[in-house]
Amino acid sequence: MINASLKELSQALADKKISSVELTQLYLDRIARHNPAINAYITVNGERSLAQARAADARRAAGDGGPLTGIPLAQKDIFCAQGWRTTCGSHMLANFVSPYDATVIQKFDAAGAVNLGKTNMDEFAMGSSNETSWFGPVKNPWDQERVPGGSSGGSAAAVAARLAPAATGTDTGGSIRQPAALCNLTGLKPTYGVVSRWGMIAFASSLDQAGPMARSAEDCALLLNTMAGFDPKDSTSLERTPEDYGRLLDAPAGAKPLAGLKIGLPKEFFGAEEQAGCDTEVMATIQAAIATYRELGAETVEVSLPSMKLAVPAYYVIAPAEASSNLSRFDGVRYGYRAPEYGDLNDMYCKSRAQGFGEEVKRRILIGTYVLSHGYYDAYYLQAQRIRRLIADDFAAAYAQCDVILGPTSPTPAFKLGAKSGDPVQMYLSDIYTIAVNLAGLPGMSLPCGFVGGADKPLPVGLQLIGNYFDEARLLNVAHRYQQATDWHQRQPAGLE
Repeated sequence: MINASLKELSQALADKKISSVELTQLYLDRIARHNPAINAYITVNGERSLAQARAADARRAAGDGGPLTGIPLAQKDIFCAQGWRTTCGSHMLANFVSPYDATVIQKFDAAGAVNLGKTNMDEFAMGSSNETSWFGPVKNPWDQERVPGGSSGGSAAAVAARLAPAATGTDTGGSIRQPAALCNLTGLKPTYGVVSRWGMIAFASSLDQAGPMARSAEDCALLLNTMAGFDPKDSTSLERTPEDYGRLLDAPAGAKPLAGLKIGLPKEFFGAEEQAGCDTEVMATIQAAIATYRELGAETVEVSLPSMKLAVPAYYVIAPAEASSNLSRFDGVRYGYRAPEYGDLNDMYCKSRAQGFGEEVKRRILIGTYVLSHGYYDAYYLQAQRIRRLIADDFAAAYAQCDVILGPTSPTPAFKLGAKSGDPVQMYLSDIYTIAVNLAGLPGMSLPCGFVGGADKPLPVGLQLIGNYFDEARLLNVAHRYQQATDWHQRQPAGLE
């Protein structure tokens, strides 16, 4: 059962081959056995999960079951869930129990899904390695001396280690796609505004977007069908006609299922100079995947994203600026951590924030406050927003020539724990291929396309697909056809039986 797809699990539940209680208990047992080593979960509450499973079994028995009814899922600990500890990976919220559900959680509850627990993450989603969490780093199931990526590293590790069949993540600059790449998963960042952010603890409000993490595009489509939709409680939510994101997946494949598709290859990713910044084995794996797409009937064309080189510096002005504003609410007064000893109100503010936030969060708050300060706003923040517009325009011009854009997700495979923690700039460059997608608000996804390294500890490589606005169904189909022709997404780490 632990290797079954969501569709197969749903059918097994419908056919009464297994109950939701039995399936949930199977995963709870695996979590108890493997989570101490991997540290993918922060909070597990078996009693609450099994109560949801019993309710799901009752719904199916009454003929009221849907595709996800009774399916256990892991939830990133950035989503508020009523009665669950919701920490955002921070000392600041280490004991916060949410009094309400995020919209994403509400939607999964309404669908009858079972919450297996809350997964570990970089503190307030700030990181690319899951090493900034107050609750300790997550270990990559493929090599437990390496990072799983971040900030959704706990969700990625949980699914890769078969401690959950699928999970939710959030993506501000690559935080779904990069850990999906490093852990051999399929992860999708939808178009900004497609999935509600209400109840999702904010990092950078104009960039944050929730999305699914699973083993296949087919599973991601099933999850997105539940997650997406207009939410009047979220001012950035888009009011659109509901759609079935998996509607293209069941079309007959044929010999050339992608005939007529134009895939754009940005020269900023694949030029000789640019490839020097990408691990050679990773690039060779991406080139092999491109060859497979050509065999499937797709045509490749060269496109250009000239402002791409400015994406990282623009992002690390805009995101910290928004973070400094969003995190001002954590002041030790209303909820969250409060310093045990202080002299006056100002001292309480200073000590609570100094003790409650980790080093990376404090670094970004300081940067954000600086770029928003008088005399620097025009020079930094306003300029970064202008670059953001140029990046979006570059993508618009590229999509006049192609249907989807393809490239690496991460420039390297999973790196060793601690290898970049002393060099923030090198850590930030881990997202060099993903950040522009968030700045433009486009949908993007990562899917497994091979491995590098030795046979004893193979390291996954992720292929990134970027679509035009609201083109998630096509992206999922392009990924699905590749997964029908390959089996990379079905591989699993050794030693976690």
